[in-house]
Amino acid sequence: MLLVTQNPAADIVATRLFLRTGSRWEPQEKAGLSHLLAAVLTKGTDQLSSLEIAEQVESVGAKLSADTSTDYFLLSLKTVASDFQEILSLTGQLLRFPSFPEEEIELERRITLQGIRSQREQPFSVAFEQLRQQMYQHHPYALSILGTEASVAQISRTDLQEFHQTYFRPDNLIISIAGCVTLEQALEQIQQVFGDWRAPSTPLPTLSLPILTSYPQNTITPQETQQSVVMLGYLTSSVNHEDYSALKVLNTYLGNGLSSRLFVELREKRGLAYDVSAFFPTRLDQSQFVVYMGTAPENTEIAIEGLRTEVERLVNIPLTPDELQVSKNKLLGQYALGKQTNSQLAQIYGWYECLGLGIEFDTEFQNNIAAVTSSETLDVANHYFIEPYLSVVGPESFVSSFSTSQS
Repeated sequence: MLLVTQNPAADIVATRLFLRTGSRWEPQEKAGLSHLLAAVLTKGTDQLSSLEIAEQVESVGAKLSADTSTDYFLLSLKTVASDFQEILSLTGQLLRFPSFPEEEIELERRITLQGIRSQREQPFSVAFEQLRQQMYQHHPYALSILGTEASVAQISRTDLQEFHQTYFRPDNLIISIAGCVTLEQALEQIQQVFGDWRAPSTPLPTLSLPILTSYPQNTITPQETQQSVVMLGYLTSSVNHEDYSALKVLNTYLGNGLSSRLFVELREKRGLAYDVSAFFPTRLDQSQFVVYMGTAPENTEIAIEGLRTEVERLVNIPLTPDELQVSKNKLLGQYALGKQTNSQLAQIYGWYECLGLGIEFDTEFQNNIAAVTSSETLDVANHYFIEPYLSVVGPESFVSSFSTSQS
């Protein structure tokens, strides 16, 4: 699949190569596999060393990187138009013929393990990790894309090669290009790099993921820190569900920016929060709607009460016409600002195609947001915001007293 957005205003071409894989496709015992693969993919091919690759990219001032997410794997490149063919050719070699040098695997493994250990020292990361594990249990979304110490330690070069062989194939590839290039030029250059790449006869694996059901619970972890982090989580819908747009509007109203309901009510008026917000990530499978706060340890119980009150308010009181319109305007304005550069355009159109939505979702999303009504947000809130999962991390003395009061 090739998507081309012509933008001759600047002599730059940005390209995103998406593969329908990522941490969602990993076996749980090999969690972190796609992250480790992304880290070593640019470190060698059958013909080039890591240094030679870096020199080729940097000699023309280009940018080239690999990354992974829950629902996709991505190679990103940006260069001036005159160097596009050269860097695209290099990207094709990396995508098709990575060598996975053992020394690079071990180096990136150590860096990943350090990252996992560092996450355990950050109260927000700890709180979010335990919230994910409560909500998703045996689903791949339960874990960080970095994986766990145990899983990363046992990933072998063979594992990387097999994962690459399974998912890195032309019938699983989406190429999104934006910039100073025509469709005809892009087709010709893509044909030169990938024209001889043939898909294997074996079909792509079919995932069998657990069905997610909400069983709210509390998880409280003591950690020596200057603040408590409180999170409430609600299992919600995927991007393909009809409730997606209303949830996006509710998320914007509740936790997006300094004018959001959570910020104004819990930080500005009550002075409870060091940090307070909400997020609702776009996911192929059921997503999560999360509200969180960083607060003084002695305010832990009040913070939980405050967050619950604000979410429950959405269940009982419809948004006013002004609240609804302001939220829509904010969401659509930020969406428009996120499509200003060639890199942003290549990213969003390729991402939509990778999710199975098609580039027409760009227009559909904006129309759907504009069409959301107050009664719709009230219905959606009543459907999802029933009883939250609770995750708390804070100093042991306060967490212990809080645990006792909750039992």
